Amino acid sequence: MELGGLLGAALAANQSGRLSTFIVDENSPAIGIFDPARAAKNDEGDWYGEHAGKWLVATAKSAARTGDPQLIANLLRVTDYLVAVQDTDGYLGTYAADHRFMRRQPPKPGTWDGAPSVRTWDIWTHSYLVLGLLEVHRHFPKAAYLEAARRIGDLCWHTLGEGGIDICELGNHHGMSATVLMDAAVDLYFATGEPRYLALSQRVLQQADANPDLALLRRALEGVDASEIATGKAYQLAWNLVGLAKLHKATGDASYRQAVENLWQSIRDHHLSLGGGPWGGVGHRSREVFNPAGVFSPQAYVETCSVLAWIQLNRELLAISGEARYAEEIERTAYNDLLGAMAPNGEDWCYYSFPNGRRVHTTYWRCCKSSGAMAIEELPAIAYTQSAQGHIAVNLLGPGSAAFDHPAAGSLKLTQATRFPFDGAITLAVQAERRARFVLSVRVPQWAQGATLAINGVAHHGAVTAGQYAVIEREWSHGDQVTLDLPMVPVAHVQVQQNTQESRAPDGSPVRQQVMHYEYVAVTRGPLVYASGLVDGYKTGETLRLSAGPSTEWLQVAPQDQGEGPAIHLHSLGRTPLTLEPYYRTGGRVDGAWRLTWMSLAPVEARDAVG
Repeated sequence: MELGGLLGAALAANQSGRLSTFIVDENSPAIGIFDPARAAKNDEGDWYGEHAGKWLVATAKSAARTGDPQLIANLLRVTDYLVAVQDTDGYLGTYAADHRFMRRQPPKPGTWDGAPSVRTWDIWTHSYLVLGLLEVHRHFPKAAYLEAARRIGDLCWHTLGEGGIDICELGNHHGMSATVLMDAAVDLYFATGEPRYLALSQRVLQQADANPDLALLRRALEGVDASEIATGKAYQLAWNLVGLAKLHKATGDASYRQAVENLWQSIRDHHLSLGGGPWGGVGHRSREVFNPAGVFSPQAYVETCSVLAWIQLNRELLAISGEARYAEEIERTAYNDLLGAMAPNGEDWCYYSFPNGRRVHTTYWRCCKSSGAMAIEELPAIAYTQSAQGHIAVNLLGPGSAAFDHPAAGSLKLTQATRFPFDGAITLAVQAERRARFVLSVRVPQWAQGATLAINGVAHHGAVTAGQYAVIEREWSHGDQVTLDLPMVPVAHVQVQQNTQESRAPDGSPVRQQVMHYEYVAVTRGPLVYASGLVDGYKTGETLRLSAGPSTEWLQVAPQDQGEGPAIHLHSLGRTPLTLEPYYRTGGRVDGAWRLTWMSLAPVEARDAVG
């Protein structure tokens, strides 16, 4: 798969930036912490070991796709080093012997995040290492890589079984930072076919469900909001759901899928920014925790790590169901909150992104730099897919191409020519070794009401429905073309922020009184969210008075377009128009730039007075 346009540029920057510079050999700081002599002295609870596994996953994908000889050499050298320092019992972490996950630790009472001890990231790190070793083995097969992953799995199996340790003792957020082992264990099962790794994943789920503070499966099936699962930590919860979705694929258990879909819907309905990223942090001790359902604030946060897990969750549900809504969420998140967190150099990333706030590039060791790099590398494999029956699906829109060994058409290549996401005109060219009948499905975005589709210039007679795939079954020949025209009009979104005050009545019953009510407006065009820099060059907010007419009267697409998409002019009463640009590039993608997505609206009375 080859992606061009915005996503292709992000992939190229990721390769030359983060993946080629952060880790190059065993002396790189993120790998040096695995040195046995150094690890033997580490008695602190930290997450830094996760960078190794994340880098292995992302770099293996990038190196296999690009064939970059230096990247391949770095990847294999680092993987060989990690395998060489693995202990005989399978341990491959960064903790001293008496702090490892195989040994019980004294409790750490009074923590808001349900941390059972000071040591909470050991299983987390090993889960990423398993995923990384398996990804390297998938693209650059070597028995030692698979064996190293298996030995980690066996160590976890014995620890949670014969060792008598409960998985929830090994991670914070009431165990969710350790129950992510479900994901790695199922991948081990898929890679080896060995039943004990499937049993390991099921054991993790059983222990997670038995913990009353987590009760992952039971509470998800009950339909509780995502914020009510354990601490509501967005990253950990979404990664747990990735593992649960894979467990459904491995077992066919319908309850697992139902649980995942229930929480997916909760997140989709109540816990995403306009740019598609999981957000929270309002009124909580952690910025990374979902707000209660219905709570909105333009100053909420999107953690880049949670963007990675959300993309992966939608990837799994897309593979299970083939439903367009999951690809829709991946595309929305990728073009907005993912690219919006990434600097053009491919090395700098935002830990937190704000719809309304300053862009801040994070520091060397922060988790989100590796998560962002890993998330970018998820996109090529999602963009185009082929089923076992030879059905081809175009899941993500944008310049690029995909080559398939098709059971009927032989060598098959699809090339997507477009300026998407800035323009809705898309041409899909078919190059086939031989004429063949097969199904080609092209996703029509939810926002593209009135989209049209033609084949070789003739209107398609099947359904072209926004939010669904346009399914085309026919005999395809070399040179056939599908043209898709997606209307792209600016859309205004209004959101309400309500602040309430809680107190108690004389009988002790709770009393909730609404004390403030604010309305905000934001703008999208196609898949892109638009934002302003500092208003008038210095203001971090503005209150607008909009005319009572349709938004077409006060939202106008600028005629100038230099290839990076047009600006939008927002006309409000009593002030000069605001110029809005796509969120990902507002402020020039530089550290310290301001982005203002949600604009405060004047009270209804004030708007009526000038209407």
